Amino acid sequence: MENIFKINNLMVFVFLIVLSGCTKNFDELNTDPNAISAAELDGSFAGPAFANALYKGLHHGSNTGSSDDHGTYGLITMLHSMVFVHFQSVTDVGWPTERNGVNDGWRARGWTRFYSLAVPSLNTAYKASEGNAEAIAILDIWKVYMYHKMTDHFGPIPYFEAGKGGESVPYDSQESMYNDFFTLLDNANNTLGTSSGSVGIFQSFDRVFDGNIQKWKKFGNSLRLRLALRISDIDPSNAKIQAESAVAAGVMESNADNALFAVSDATDNNFNKITGRSGWGFAMSASMESILKGYSDPRLPVWFTPSVNGGSFTGQPNGGGAVRNWTRDDVASTNDAIWGSDLRTSKAIEIITTAEIYFNRSEGAINGWNMGGDTAKSYYEQGIQMSMGQWGIADATAISNYISGVSTPVVPDLAAEYTAVGLSTTPPVSVPVSWAATINEQRTQITVQKYLALFPEGSWEAWADLRRTDAEILYPLLNTENTDTNVGRGLMKRVPYLPNEYSTNNAEVLKAVNTIGGQDTGGAKLWWDVN
Repeated sequence: MENIFKINNLMVFVFLIVLSGCTKNFDELNTDPNAISAAELDGSFAGPAFANALYKGLHHGSNTGSSDDHGTYGLITMLHSMVFVHFQSVTDVGWPTERNGVNDGWRARGWTRFYSLAVPSLNTAYKASEGNAEAIAILDIWKVYMYHKMTDHFGPIPYFEAGKGGESVPYDSQESMYNDFFTLLDNANNTLGTSSGSVGIFQSFDRVFDGNIQKWKKFGNSLRLRLALRISDIDPSNAKIQAESAVAAGVMESNADNALFAVSDATDNNFNKITGRSGWGFAMSASMESILKGYSDPRLPVWFTPSVNGGSFTGQPNGGGAVRNWTRDDVASTNDAIWGSDLRTSKAIEIITTAEIYFNRSEGAINGWNMGGDTAKSYYEQGIQMSMGQWGIADATAISNYISGVSTPVVPDLAAEYTAVGLSTTPPVSVPVSWAATINEQRTQITVQKYLALFPEGSWEAWADLRRTDAEILYPLLNTENTDTNVGRGLMKRVPYLPNEYSTNNAEVLKAVNTIGGQDTGGAKLWWDVN
């Protein structure tokens, strides 16, 4: 399978050069004068195109020597959502996004790769899969996954007409996209039904489930539950319908159901190459230190390695300025023994894990939704158990002690840096792990434990979840480059549109901006972010 995939990965790369052409802006991306017609496509193209859509849809760059290098992941994920939610802090003083700044080139990398590689690949897979209902259903599920991340990153984006050609590319509202997401996921569930086995044209190309129909069905329903919670403030009645339908149809229930992309030499995990002490310069954050130390979390030494100076799990405050009172060797970093910092390919890419789904069911139960008959407390504790198991924590006593723990997060080692700029050192999180008595505290507990369970590759979702819940679980930034309303030292609400979009698709961009309050800023709230 490995050799087959490498050959086909190269085939897709060459094929997409023909399909998309060499483009400079979105107008050109959306016009394919050299595109292969539907009549010229057959099932043999479906697998390679789907393989490319999977990998590029995760915003990873291939290890093939092409311009689409591993920096794609570093720029659009690690230097945006990953630092926004303090999964990491950065040691390089010149990186603005850690201080809520904006870098045109970095955000453009993710946008361009998405619309020039992932979307054309997906559209090609659709054309090549015509007549295969189960293949189309799986593509619909992946389409929702790809696009929901992008729309929750930017706001309204091209969706319905993306890749279809035309001088002007419409931006679609989030509400219209979410309505379509639920339709696609519902239809996919009905199509996949009780079918067993795999979709043959995707086998050996699908590095997530190898075309397994029932695993894709669970993935689609789990995604539907995630999105139901996303709209729970803006449209609570529909959120309840979607969530209950998703659970009734069957969601992920064990770590064997986890959606993981099995990496290869050509399609490796870019996080492996960028993180760690010898990577780009990321470190453990003070927010993570506060929570993990306070809870005596057994995942701490799995995820991180102690500092060179002192051998301590010291977290770096996010938002440090040009002058810092600590050095790189004073802070902990991610654990190279788990992720590595080179071209190793053993660590799969996390897409959606079962732990998150149990936390979602827990919140749904608090909302009064039918999440399968168990209690919110039970789902919450099962979520913790799933996350521990995912990271190899097998000591039942240690897990039980964690779940019943009454300690709370602690003041981080570099707390003096907060005092120096007039900020409080009091930990933002004040709840223990042990299930609380009040609903408000229970909601915070779910948010915190889901936040931890999403570390590190679930940063896109962690960012969306913190925006939706408004849970203040992170220390404020030491410095900010963003004076936008609703931002400052706090959480970015979205990433602004690209300057190139204003010059090539101006009318549509302005329409999109009007739907988010008329200001294209990092503080403009998205459609579902109403609190």
